This record gives sequence, C-alpha cells and structure tokens, in this order.
Amino acid sequence: MKNITICKKTYLIIGFFFTVLLSHAQNQKEADSLLSLYKKGGLTRIDEFQILRKIAKQSTKPEERLQYAQKLIVLASEDTNYLWLHRGYMQKGSALRRQGNLDEAIAAYFQSSEAAKKIDYRAGVGGALLSIGEVYANNNDHHKGLLYRKEAIEVLRTTSDSVTLATALLNTGYGYYLIDNYDSALLLYGESGQIFEIQDVLIGKAYNLGNAGLVYAKQGKTKLAETQLSEAIVILNDLEDSYAITEFQIEMGDIYLKKRNYSSAKKYLNEALGYAIEDGLQERIRDASLKLSELYQTQGDYRKAYNYQSQYITYRDSINNDEVIRKMADLRTEYEVGQKQAEVDLKQTEVDLLNEQARNNQIVLWSVIVILVLVLCLTYALLKVYRVKVRAIRIVKQRRRIIAAQRDQLEDVNRTKDKFFSIISHDIRGPISNFQGVSQLIHMMVETDDKAGLLKLSGLLDTSSKEVSTLLDNLLEWAMSQQGRMPYKPEEIKLHELCNSNLSIMENLATAKQITLTEKVKEKVTITADKNSVSTIIRNLLSNAIKFTPEGGHVDLALSYDLNMAVLTVKDSGIGIPKEKMQHLFDFKGERSRWGTGGEKGVGLGLTLVHEFVELNKGKIEVESEEGQGTTFRVYLPLMESSI
Repeated sequence: MKNITICKKTYLIIGFFFTVLLSHAQNQKEADSLLSLYKKGGLTRIDEFQILRKIAKQSTKPEERLQYAQKLIVLASEDTNYLWLHRGYMQKGSALRRQGNLDEAIAAYFQSSEAAKKIDYRAGVGGALLSIGEVYANNNDHHKGLLYRKEAIEVLRTTSDSVTLATALLNTGYGYYLIDNYDSALLLYGESGQIFEIQDVLIGKAYNLGNAGLVYAKQGKTKLAETQLSEAIVILNDLEDSYAITEFQIEMGDIYLKKRNYSSAKKYLNEALGYAIEDGLQERIRDASLKLSELYQTQGDYRKAYNYQSQYITYRDSINNDEVIRKMADLRTEYEVGQKQAEVDLKQTEVDLLNEQARNNQIVLWSVIVILVLVLCLTYALLKVYRVKVRAIRIVKQRRRIIAAQRDQLEDVNRTKDKFFSIISHDIRGPISNFQGVSQLIHMMVETDDKAGLLKLSGLLDTSSKEVSTLLDNLLEWAMSQQGRMPYKPEEIKLHELCNSNLSIMENLATAKQITLTEKVKEKVTITADKNSVSTIIRNLLSNAIKFTPEGGHVDLALSYDLNMAVLTVKDSGIGIPKEKMQHLFDFKGERSRWGTGGEKGVGLGLTLVHEFVELNKGKIEVESEEGQGTTFRVYLPLMESSI
C-alpha cells in the first residue's frame, strides 16, 4: 500500500491527488545524479535550465527543491527568459506548498502566471491558475478555489493539452460536489470522462467514475451509483490508491445498508476501515466506524454497535479539535495571502518604474551623441533625470522599510495568537473530559437504579458546568486582552483559593476514574503573580496527574513555603515518566503525546505551557518521577512582599 502520510493532513479534493499522480514521481537518486552533473559545470545555459528544473521536481528534500527552483528563477531573470521563469516559479510554488507555506506558494504561482502571459503561453497560464485553485481548495475555501479553476478551464480550452484540461474539469467538478451543486459536477464529469476515454488515462477513468457515483448516490440514483462506484473500485484496487478506494467503499456500504443487504454492506465497510487504519486516514476511520455502528445496531448486535460508535466518537472529536485550530489558522493564512499579493504588486510597480528610468537614460544618452550643440540643455535634462532617480530610489527604500516593519509585526502577532489558540484548546480539553466521565457514571447508575447517586451526580454536574463556563469566560477575556504579546498582569493572589477552584473543576474527572483527589487545600498562601497563567499551571498539572494515574490511585495537591517562595506540589501514584522523556519534558523535541491510563488522548502541549508560565511568573519547576511509582511536580512562585 502506498505511503501517502504527508498528503493525509491536507486532503480535501480527490482531484488534487489525481494531479499529483499524473506528474512525475520524485526520485532522490535521479536528483542527486543531476546535482552532481550540475556542479561539474561546463553546461550550456539551456542545459542548466533543464537540469535545475529536474532537480527541483525530482528531489524529495523540500529545502533542496526550493533552493534549485530559486536558482532557476535567478538565471531565467538574468536572461529575461519568460518560459523558464514561468517554470521556475511553478516549481517554487510546488515546493512551498509541500512545506505548508500556502501564502508564499500562491504568490509564486501568480508570478508564474504573469511570466507565461508575457510570451502568450496559455498552457502555462492555465496550469498556474489550476494550482492556485488547488491551494485555495485544500485550504477549505471552495468558492475561491472554483473561481480560479473555472478561469484555468477557459484558458486551457484554447490549448491542445487535453489531459490537463480533463484534470481541471475533474477537480472543478469535485469542488461543485462539495458545495452540493450536483448538476454542475455531473456536467464537468461528463466532459472530462470523454477526454480520459479518448486519451486512455486509466486513473482518470477511475476517478471520473467514482466521483460521478458519489453524486448519483447523493441524488438517490442508487443503481447507477452502485455500478459507477464498483467499476472505480476495481480499477483503483489495481493501482493501490487507498484514499479514493476508502471513500468509494464507504459509499457502497451505505448503499447496501439502505437496501438491507447487510453482508455486502459489511464487506465494503470492513475493507474500507482496514485500508483507512493501515494508512492512517482519520476521516475515513470515522465515517466507516459510524456506518458499521448503524449496521450492527440494525442487526441487534449492540455490543459491536457500541464499540464502533465509541471508535467513531473518538476520531470525530480528534478531527474536530484539529479542525477548530486549522480554521483559526486559515483566517490568518487568508490575511497573509492578501499581504503577500500586495507586496508582489508593489515590487512589480518598482520594477516598472526602474525600467522606465532606464529607457529615459538611453534617450538622454543618444540625445547627447546626436545633439552636441545642446550641451547646456542636455546637462539640465541629465540633472533632472538624476533627481527623479534619487527620489524614486528614496521612495522605494522607504516603502521596503515599511513593508519589513509590518511583516515583523505581523509575525510577532501571529506567533502570540498561535500560542493562545494552543492554550485555549488545551485548557478546555481537560474540563470537557469531566462531562465524559459524568456520562459514564450516569450510565452505570441507571443500570444499578442508584437514584440517590444520580441525585448527587446532578448537583456535581451543575457545579461542573458553572466551573467550565467560568473557565471559558476567563480564558476568552484573557486572550482578548493581549496586544500582540503574552499578557502578564501581576497581582495579589490567594493561592489556596485558586487551588481549591481548580480542584473543583477536576473533581468529576477524578471520580470517573475512582481516583482519590485532595478535597481541599487548607494552607493559606498569598503570592504576587499573573492569575490566569497560574491557574493554567494548576489545571495542567492536575489534569496530567489524573490522566496518568490508574483507577484506585490518588492525586494530592499541597502548598508550603521555602524561604521567600511559595511551593505548590502535585503528587500522584501514577505510571511515572520514562527516563528518555525526562530530558525533553518541557520542550517540543521528540515524541510528546501519550495515552492516559484510561485511554485519554494527549496532544503534548500541557507541560510546555506550564514551564513557560512558571518562567513568566519568575518562578521555577522541579520534577521527580520513577516508572511505576508515580510523579511529583514542585512549582516555586514568589510570595507577596508583605507576607515574606
């Protein structure tokens, strides 16, 4: 089975994978051989162009691809060769897109399109526009993706490159399918299917059949959908394209489920789930698990239905958390793309201005040679042109300084906002898990008819919901108060009250795992620190302790003094921390996320935030741990001066 792990995180449109399959596969050995030949020298300029393009296309190293694409751009610019300038920017855009730099990739594709327009190379213009549409579609902006793809189709219709045109039609059709415009999707599939049939492009036929089958299934044309999807799956099985196979198999399973043909439905859904698990396709695992849960529920096998439903919820929640963060990042990306395009336009204006000045200088020079008698007038004209040039250069330098300052400021703001998104996502994750524990307790008490327990649990649930609401309000207020940096507002804090408030938030989570949690901190301690960041420290340490402590264990929170520092201690009887993880416990190196003792999933951010916030509040943190014996964290924070 092919390894397509890199593409899994960004797939949104099947046509994107099809475009990749049509291009030449990357081959590092061939890239290294070409690189050796390039370094020997003695090449003609056209040979240099061709070798640089092949290195940028064949290399599997993102930085190397970008480096040699840029070399091609520089050489083509020196020769004013717009064909190779177009090709260089296309390779640069491809390399940047692989790195996840979508804004810079779009800017490169726009420059590629402009270079192709200079020589009326329509196939090049169409290819660049198609790539721009793919970037927007992969970033979940389907309407803007369709806009550029339709423009690409109009350009490609004027060329003889029928396969690229068919690819554009297929991609655009899938874009219409995603926004429920089925008639437009089928119209484009019909045209692309004819081209693939004539050109005998097997994978194109498979995608065209499968995509059309998806549309027919949505329209309720079950028989037609079944026929199309079956043919597509047969072809793609030979090509080992697991991503497309799984989507088509899940749709086939749904068709048979509605027809009550449970054996066929089970066959397709189990095959899809197997492919998805093998290649790590999280969304496919989610969708196949949901359909299998429905199937077994219909058959009365509630144990299997429950197991698949649990698996569906696990993957759904994981994908939704990633989706929230990704959507926030998308807003930032759209803004940066706009800024990058403004920079490109400004630089083009600068180039045009300098070209105009060069033409003026030539006119002046020839005027000096031809009209010697007008020396005084010529001297005045040269002086005037010189002043224009100086003024233009001064304006260009000033604008560059402004752009650089704005770029630096934007990068600082983006880094701070990324950190806030991580904090809010991670801090909300723990309290929400409390409700998952409560739901399990309710289920157990209903089965045992424990009305007294249910009554007590309703009170705990009411308290927990209020605590979570307060926590969310505090986090949002804290995030909105920052001005491009992490907010730090030291104030007098009664640390024991803050500890008890966070103990209440974690109480249900501990109860669900039958873990004994310190009921209340009685030692009264007052410190000077930022309240929100200290609260985040306490929540994350308690959440980690509960997560990695097995049922029947205990988690203790205590306060004490050490000279002029307050000491906050979180001790658990959990599984401990492996020695190899201790070295990088507070940074982003190595494998960070771990599963808790109850199957809880972690994202690896908590201890990094704790360490950063401890330093923000002028404190320090210590950790002692032994595998199988538990872990102890000690956080030292400065006492309020009056209490020292």
